[in-house]
Amino acid sequence: MRFAELAATSAAVTAVSGRKAKIELLAGALRTLAAGGDPVELAAGAAYLSGELRQRQIGVGYAALRELPAPASTATLSVRAVDRALAAMGDISGQGSQTRRRDAVAALYGAATADEQRLLTGLIGGELRQGAQAGLLADAVARAADVPVASVRRALLLTGDLKAVAVTALTGGEAALGELRLAVGRGLAPMLAQSAPDPAQALVATGVPAAVDAKLDGVRVQAHRDGDDVVLFSRSLDDLTGRMPEIVAAVRALPVRSAVLDGEVIAVDDTGRPRPFQETSGRAAQRASGLLTPYFFDLLHLDGTDLIDEPGTVRWAALDELLPDAMRVDRVLVDGPEVAQEAFAAALAAGHEGVVVKAAGAPYEVGRRGAGWVKVKPRHTLDLVILGAEWGHGRRRGWLSNLHLGARDPDGGFVMLGKTFKGLTDSMLAWQTERLLGLAVSRDDFMVTVRPELVVEIAFDGVQRSTRYPGGVALRFARVLGYREDKSAAEADTIDAVRALGTP
Repeated sequence: MRFAELAATSAAVTAVSGRKAKIELLAGALRTLAAGGDPVELAAGAAYLSGELRQRQIGVGYAALRELPAPASTATLSVRAVDRALAAMGDISGQGSQTRRRDAVAALYGAATADEQRLLTGLIGGELRQGAQAGLLADAVARAADVPVASVRRALLLTGDLKAVAVTALTGGEAALGELRLAVGRGLAPMLAQSAPDPAQALVATGVPAAVDAKLDGVRVQAHRDGDDVVLFSRSLDDLTGRMPEIVAAVRALPVRSAVLDGEVIAVDDTGRPRPFQETSGRAAQRASGLLTPYFFDLLHLDGTDLIDEPGTVRWAALDELLPDAMRVDRVLVDGPEVAQEAFAAALAAGHEGVVVKAAGAPYEVGRRGAGWVKVKPRHTLDLVILGAEWGHGRRRGWLSNLHLGARDPDGGFVMLGKTFKGLTDSMLAWQTERLLGLAVSRDDFMVTVRPELVVEIAFDGVQRSTRYPGGVALRFARVLGYREDKSAAEADTIDAVRALGTP
């Protein structure tokens, strides 16, 4: 397939706003890639359509893209040729590698047309903004391969590799997708929870019987054990192994050959009460030993057997048998709202931020925010993305203060919900000013607009209708609880979730 065809598809996807139209464009390109019969080209093309390189990193930064040759007048590059060129750049090493890599970049760009150069720059810089996120491309893979979307999404969540899933679906169909399995040592997108205002409402979603787990305000950790090898992943699948040696040691000491555990890691005080989240995340980032404690709440794999499709009761029983009480999240099995409310009150009294109510019969829905898990906190909170910030006045002069808050649009981009400067301490103001200036895309004497990457946890009293903001809603009395650097912008709450909270 010609690389110019992918560039044209990317431009067309950017130009249209409808989800169905984007899927059709992407599916057409995937079919063309598959028709070529080259799995490597198919994998590379699928990666490009999702805004990534097949190699992920090739050692080329923006500095190498400052002085580029004029674009070619005729399109001659194939997707395979571009992939070979990019792979070769990543293999360059040793003395003079920067010069040779710069020459390789110039050679590739010199053979690319203007449209192809734009696509290359977006891919290499990691900023291809065409509205083709992983979820959208998964739908396109299903359409192109004529397989159920659910099968593609499940395979994607189990493997974490969109390229491999695209190749499998388009060359082997649904049967081949069904053969993909959880791999110990490869991170899985974690199951997530919906929100409810109280335990009784949570039980409406989960049904009874249900489990009520204490909701710890810590760092989500997925622990993989294979023999003596232990790997820890964050909720965004970053490798945390080297940062938490005490957690590695605790998992390695378990009486098991292989296992995949899901839980939270927190810092606790001398009485066992949890410390603030900032202390937990700070200690993890500093690779401090002996300061963090693991509390696991689910078991996804045990000694060669996957458990993700088993009901919660089966997984939890296996977890209880494997782990000592001190390594398990507090859990109460309930059959009605009164006991659930008591468990909620007990969790708050113990210093936790709330509870997660879990359907006893639900499987572990990898990467999904389904009705099987419902979180309850004593206040409304959302994880939002900072879109910009205004310069402060008075004692806040010189600091970026009033934050512009955005919810994620499932179809791409972010929707502004309002502003807040409340809840910010002097140390937070100083930190966020430095951090946001590093993300700036434009600035003037009034405000700074930033790349939508930094996630902040916001507490608020309610949602109200608003004609001021494009989403039609705004937050009442929004205030900052803290930054969530453990979360990516792709994990921020959606505008649909905000609207679902209701307006008067």
